Amino acid sequence: MNVSAVYKKWLTILLHTGFWVLLFVLPYFLRQPFDKNMNAPRLVTNDRFEIHNGISFLSWVGLFYMNAFFLLPRFYFKKQYSQYFTAIGLALLLFSIINWMLFRLLISGLPFSIPLFIVRYLFPCLFFLAISTAYAMFFDRVKTDRLVQERATETLKTELLFLRSQVSPHFLFNVLNNMVALARKGSDQLEPSLIKLSSLLRYMLYEAAEEKVPLEKEVDYLKSYVDLQMQRFRKSMPVNVVLKEADADYEIEPMLLIPFVENAFKHGVTLDPDAMIDIELSARKGILQLWVRNKYNIDETAKKDESSGIGLTNVGRRLNLLYKNHHTLLINKSKGWFTVSLQLNLH
Repeated sequence: MNVSAVYKKWLTILLHTGFWVLLFVLPYFLRQPFDKNMNAPRLVTNDRFEIHNGISFLSWVGLFYMNAFFLLPRFYFKKQYSQYFTAIGLALLLFSIINWMLFRLLISGLPFSIPLFIVRYLFPCLFFLAISTAYAMFFDRVKTDRLVQERATETLKTELLFLRSQVSPHFLFNVLNNMVALARKGSDQLEPSLIKLSSLLRYMLYEAAEEKVPLEKEVDYLKSYVDLQMQRFRKSMPVNVVLKEADADYEIEPMLLIPFVENAFKHGVTLDPDAMIDIELSARKGILQLWVRNKYNIDETAKKDESSGIGLTNVGRRLNLLYKNHHTLLINKSKGWFTVSLQLNLH
């Protein structure tokens, strides 16, 4: 049991104890009579009456906890209503008999009054039953809500892991194709490219498993990816990249930005001699802005979408899950240009 759980347990015990002590001593202060001269109050006591009242009070405390922690969870919350009310009736009968026997034993000189017994003992029993029922139902509701929230959180985590895992195979497919092309050319860039690929895999397999990563690492990942792609397309297609340094140490959901860049290389590499990719990223005053645009060919894009193409739908879903009211994503197709603009509140 951790320190927080122990602290919470003892705090609960202290609060309950304080409540019952206050409730026990309060009537003594309220019933102290004042004399005609308004002198200091004097307490009128009778030892046997006080013993009987003390035991009655303990029976109410026992009834409270028996109902809250045993009868309600065992019967009422399981919709076994007849068993619950039967148990309550038997408990009241048992406590009433015990109260009557103690009265006869301790206060034998006075007659036992049924009306007084109902007012002074049975009504408080019903009151404490009502209080314990409200107490148990409140905390049962809190527990249920917490379980629902935990299930929702686990579902969200599972969905995010699934969405994130969809990005990785598509990315690896593209990068490995780059490696094959470099190997066929016998390029001296193969070794540094493999080193970059190794660092990318390390990020994907280990660091990207975290809930949040430093923005700097995500940008480094982005740079390495672009470098690997540019080795393949530098001569055939201009790629303009501006990745500005952030003005503070921000954190971001891992693997969130790469689908936009990946999509640009996927659809921007066409037979069009004017093909071009522009990428710009900045993070200022807690706001990340990513702007990616590429030339595209409608016919070629349709073919590529049939073979794969989960990127933008995927990342749109992740943005809605993680930054629901804290992002703006605009996607525009106009005059052969495909433009993505993302504004993200990093706080």
